[in-house]
Amino acid sequence: MIPFFIGYDPRESIAHHVLEQSIIDRSSVPVAIVPLHTPMLRDFDGQQDGTNAFIYSRFLVPELMDFDGWAIYCDSDMLFLSDPMHLWSLRDDSKAVMVCQHDYKTRQRWKSIGTAMESKNEDYPRKNWSSMILWNCGHPSNRIVNREFASSAGGKALHRFSWLRDEEIGSVPLSWNWLVGEYDDNPEANLVHFTLGMPGFDYYRNCGYSREWKTTLDDVERRDCLKVTRIGGRNV
Repeated sequence: MIPFFIGYDPRESIAHHVLEQSIIDRSSVPVAIVPLHTPMLRDFDGQQDGTNAFIYSRFLVPELMDFDGWAIYCDSDMLFLSDPMHLWSLRDDSKAVMVCQHDYKTRQRWKSIGTAMESKNEDYPRKNWSSMILWNCGHPSNRIVNREFASSAGGKALHRFSWLRDEEIGSVPLSWNWLVGEYDDNPEANLVHFTLGMPGFDYYRNCGYSREWKTTLDDVERRDCLKVTRIGGRNV
Protein backbone atom coordinates (compact mmCIF):
# COMPACT_ATOMS: atom_id res chain seq x y z
CA MET A 1 0.00 0.00 0.00
CA ILE A 2 1.19 3.52 -0.84
CA PRO A 3 0.57 6.21 1.81
CA PHE A 4 -0.22 9.55 0.14
CA PHE A 5 -0.30 12.88 1.94
CA ILE A 6 -1.90 15.72 -0.03
CA GLY A 7 -1.85 19.38 0.90
CA TYR A 8 -5.35 20.72 1.41
CA ASP A 9 -6.49 24.34 1.13
CA PRO A 10 -10.25 25.07 1.31
CA ARG A 11 -9.82 27.84 -1.27
CA GLU A 12 -8.92 25.22 -3.87
CA SER A 13 -10.52 22.11 -2.40
CA ILE A 14 -11.60 20.90 -5.84
CA ALA A 15 -7.93 20.46 -6.74
CA HIS A 16 -7.55 17.97 -3.88
CA HIS A 17 -10.50 15.88 -5.07
CA VAL A 18 -9.27 15.86 -8.67
CA LEU A 19 -5.77 14.77 -7.66
CA GLU A 20 -7.19 12.09 -5.38
CA GLN A 21 -9.37 10.76 -8.22
CA SER A 22 -6.39 10.66 -10.58
CA ILE A 23 -4.47 8.58 -8.03
CA ILE A 24 -7.36 6.15 -7.54
CA ASP A 25 -8.02 5.84 -11.27
CA ARG A 26 -4.42 5.09 -12.22
CA SER A 27 -2.97 3.19 -9.28
CA SER A 28 -2.38 -0.53 -9.72
CA VAL A 29 -1.96 -1.05 -5.95
CA PRO A 30 -3.97 0.03 -2.88
CA VAL A 31 -3.39 3.57 -1.63
CA ALA A 32 -4.13 5.44 1.59
CA ILE A 33 -4.81 9.14 1.05
CA VAL A 34 -4.44 11.63 3.91
CA PRO A 35 -5.36 15.31 3.43
CA LEU A 36 -3.13 17.72 5.35
CA HIS A 37 -6.00 19.97 6.48
CA THR A 38 -5.28 22.71 9.00
CA PRO A 39 -8.18 21.92 11.41
CA MET A 40 -6.78 18.41 11.77
CA LEU A 41 -3.49 19.89 12.97
CA ARG A 42 -4.67 22.34 15.64
CA ASP A 43 -1.61 21.77 17.81
CA PHE A 44 0.68 22.72 14.93
CA ASP A 45 1.48 26.44 14.71
CA GLY A 46 3.67 26.38 11.61
CA GLN A 47 1.09 27.72 9.15
CA GLN A 48 1.60 31.43 9.49
CA ASP A 49 2.58 32.50 5.98
CA GLY A 50 2.82 31.36 2.39
CA THR A 51 0.38 31.25 -0.49
CA ASN A 52 -1.35 28.06 0.62
CA ALA A 53 -2.46 26.44 3.85
CA PHE A 54 -0.04 23.52 3.63
CA ILE A 55 3.17 25.49 3.17
CA TYR A 56 4.72 23.85 6.27
CA SER A 57 2.48 20.89 7.09
CA ARG A 58 4.14 18.78 4.37
CA PHE A 59 7.11 18.53 6.73
CA LEU A 60 5.00 16.73 9.32
CA VAL A 61 4.83 13.59 7.17
CA PRO A 62 7.72 11.71 8.88
CA GLU A 63 6.20 12.34 12.31
CA LEU A 64 2.70 11.42 11.14
CA MET A 65 4.18 8.16 9.84
CA ASP A 66 5.80 7.53 13.26
CA PHE A 67 9.19 7.88 11.56
CA ASP A 68 8.73 4.57 9.81
CA GLY A 69 8.44 3.48 6.19
CA TRP A 70 7.97 5.57 3.06
CA ALA A 71 5.25 8.00 1.99
CA ILE A 72 4.53 10.34 -0.89
CA TYR A 73 3.64 13.99 -0.40
CA CYS A 74 2.02 16.02 -3.21
CA ASP A 75 0.73 19.57 -3.49
CA SER A 76 -2.97 19.51 -4.33
CA ASP A 77 -2.59 21.28 -7.68
CA MET A 78 -1.25 18.16 -9.38
CA LEU A 79 -2.61 15.41 -11.59
CA PHE A 80 -1.33 11.86 -12.08
CA LEU A 81 -1.23 10.76 -15.71
CA SER A 82 0.35 7.37 -15.04
CA ASP A 83 0.47 4.69 -12.35
CA PRO A 84 1.82 6.04 -9.01
CA MET A 85 3.41 2.62 -8.51
CA HIS A 86 6.06 3.60 -11.04
CA LEU A 87 7.02 6.56 -8.83
CA TRP A 88 6.88 4.38 -5.70
CA SER A 89 9.28 1.91 -7.31
CA LEU A 90 12.01 4.59 -7.45
CA ARG A 91 12.56 4.51 -3.67
CA ASP A 92 16.19 4.34 -2.57
CA ASP A 93 16.71 3.50 1.10
CA SER A 94 20.03 5.36 1.16
CA LYS A 95 18.18 8.66 0.59
CA ALA A 96 16.22 10.65 3.17
CA VAL A 97 14.01 12.25 0.52
CA MET A 98 13.66 11.88 -3.23
CA VAL A 99 12.44 14.82 -5.32
CA CYS A 100 12.45 16.32 -8.79
CA GLN A 101 15.47 18.59 -8.65
CA HIS A 102 14.22 21.51 -10.73
CA ASP A 103 16.73 24.12 -11.86
CA TYR A 104 14.84 26.84 -13.72
CA LYS A 105 13.89 30.50 -13.82
CA THR A 106 10.17 31.19 -13.88
CA ARG A 107 8.53 32.29 -17.11
CA GLN A 108 5.75 34.04 -15.20
CA ARG A 109 6.21 36.73 -12.55
CA TRP A 110 2.76 36.18 -11.01
CA LYS A 111 0.78 33.08 -10.10
CA SER A 112 -2.84 32.31 -9.19
CA ILE A 113 -3.83 35.37 -11.23
CA GLY A 114 -7.38 36.56 -10.62
CA THR A 115 -7.82 34.72 -7.32
CA ALA A 116 -7.48 35.57 -3.64
CA MET A 117 -4.16 33.68 -3.71
CA GLU A 118 -2.60 35.83 -6.44
CA SER A 119 1.02 36.55 -5.57
CA LYS A 120 4.46 37.20 -6.98
CA ASN A 121 6.19 34.14 -8.40
CA GLU A 122 9.72 34.57 -7.12
CA ASP A 123 12.78 32.58 -8.15
CA TYR A 124 14.78 30.94 -5.37
CA PRO A 125 17.13 27.97 -4.93
CA ARG A 126 15.53 24.54 -5.12
CA LYS A 127 12.19 26.05 -6.15
CA ASN A 128 9.43 23.43 -6.27
CA TRP A 129 11.64 20.64 -4.95
CA SER A 130 9.31 20.19 -1.99
CA SER A 131 6.06 20.16 -3.98
CA MET A 132 6.38 16.39 -4.51
CA ILE A 133 8.41 14.41 -1.98
CA LEU A 134 9.14 10.74 -1.65
CA TRP A 135 9.72 10.69 2.11
CA ASN A 136 11.93 8.02 3.66
CA CYS A 137 10.27 8.55 7.03
CA GLY A 138 12.51 6.06 8.82
CA HIS A 139 15.78 7.60 7.65
CA PRO A 140 17.87 8.68 10.71
CA SER A 141 18.42 12.17 9.30
CA ASN A 142 14.66 12.79 9.26
CA ARG A 143 14.26 12.18 12.99
CA ILE A 144 14.73 15.90 13.54
CA VAL A 145 11.72 16.76 11.38
CA ASN A 146 8.98 17.01 14.00
CA ARG A 147 6.34 19.63 14.75
CA GLU A 148 8.68 21.82 16.75
CA PHE A 149 11.26 21.83 13.96
CA ALA A 150 8.68 22.51 11.26
CA SER A 151 7.27 25.38 13.33
CA SER A 152 10.58 27.10 13.92
CA ALA A 153 13.03 26.29 11.13
CA GLY A 154 11.62 28.77 8.61
CA GLY A 155 10.58 28.36 5.01
CA LYS A 156 14.02 28.60 3.40
CA ALA A 157 15.51 25.90 5.60
CA LEU A 158 12.55 23.59 5.17
CA HIS A 159 11.92 23.88 1.44
CA ARG A 160 15.63 23.56 0.68
CA PHE A 161 15.96 20.47 2.95
CA SER A 162 18.77 22.19 4.83
CA TRP A 163 18.87 19.53 7.56
CA LEU A 164 20.12 17.00 5.01
CA ARG A 165 23.42 16.52 3.26
CA ASP A 166 23.22 16.89 -0.50
CA GLU A 167 23.95 13.21 -0.99
CA GLU A 168 20.89 12.34 1.12
CA ILE A 169 18.57 14.09 -1.35
CA GLY A 170 17.76 11.67 -4.13
CA SER A 171 16.63 12.67 -7.60
CA VAL A 172 13.69 11.39 -9.63
CA PRO A 173 12.93 12.32 -13.26
CA LEU A 174 11.29 15.70 -13.83
CA SER A 175 8.40 13.89 -15.49
CA TRP A 176 7.15 13.17 -11.96
CA ASN A 177 6.67 16.88 -11.23
CA TRP A 178 6.23 18.49 -14.64
CA LEU A 179 5.64 22.22 -14.18
CA VAL A 180 2.76 23.34 -16.38
CA GLY A 181 3.41 26.74 -17.93
CA GLU A 182 7.05 26.70 -16.83
CA TYR A 183 8.03 23.77 -19.04
CA ASP A 184 6.71 23.01 -22.52
CA ASP A 185 4.04 20.32 -22.64
CA ASN A 186 5.60 16.86 -22.47
CA PRO A 187 3.83 13.75 -23.80
CA GLU A 188 5.99 11.70 -21.41
CA ALA A 189 4.87 13.58 -18.27
CA ASN A 190 3.72 11.24 -15.49
CA LEU A 191 2.61 13.78 -12.88
CA VAL A 192 1.79 17.34 -13.91
CA HIS A 193 1.90 20.28 -11.53
CA PHE A 194 -0.26 23.36 -12.15
CA THR A 195 2.18 25.47 -10.18
CA LEU A 196 1.05 28.77 -11.74
CA GLY A 197 -2.67 28.11 -11.31
CA MET A 198 -5.01 25.17 -11.72
CA PRO A 199 -7.48 24.90 -14.63
CA GLY A 200 -10.36 25.54 -12.22
CA PHE A 201 -9.23 29.18 -12.10
CA ASP A 202 -10.60 31.22 -14.98
CA TYR A 203 -7.21 32.63 -16.05
CA TYR A 204 -5.78 29.11 -16.50
CA ARG A 205 -8.83 27.32 -17.89
CA ASN A 206 -7.05 26.56 -21.18
CA CYS A 207 -3.56 25.92 -19.84
CA GLY A 208 -1.55 22.83 -20.66
CA TYR A 209 -3.19 19.56 -19.51
CA SER A 210 -6.43 21.43 -18.69
CA ARG A 211 -8.39 18.88 -20.72
CA GLU A 212 -7.02 15.99 -18.65
CA TRP A 213 -7.74 17.88 -15.41
CA LYS A 214 -11.32 18.69 -16.44
CA THR A 215 -11.93 15.12 -17.60
CA THR A 216 -10.94 13.92 -14.14
CA LEU A 217 -13.18 16.57 -12.55
CA ASP A 218 -16.04 15.27 -14.69
CA ASP A 219 -15.32 11.78 -13.37
CA VAL A 220 -15.53 13.04 -9.80
CA GLU A 221 -18.87 14.76 -10.43
CA ARG A 222 -20.34 11.88 -12.41
CA ARG A 223 -19.62 9.48 -9.57
CA ASP A 224 -21.45 11.78 -7.14
CA CYS A 225 -18.31 12.20 -5.05
CA LEU A 226 -18.56 15.96 -5.39
CA LYS A 227 -21.23 18.28 -6.76
CA VAL A 228 -19.57 21.26 -8.41
CA THR A 229 -20.98 23.61 -11.00
CA ARG A 230 -18.92 26.74 -10.48
CA ILE A 231 -15.29 27.42 -9.60
CA GLY A 232 -14.02 30.86 -8.71
CA GLY A 233 -17.38 32.37 -9.61
CA ARG A 234 -17.41 30.93 -13.14
CA ASN A 235 -18.60 27.73 -14.73
CA VAL A 236 -15.87 25.22 -15.52
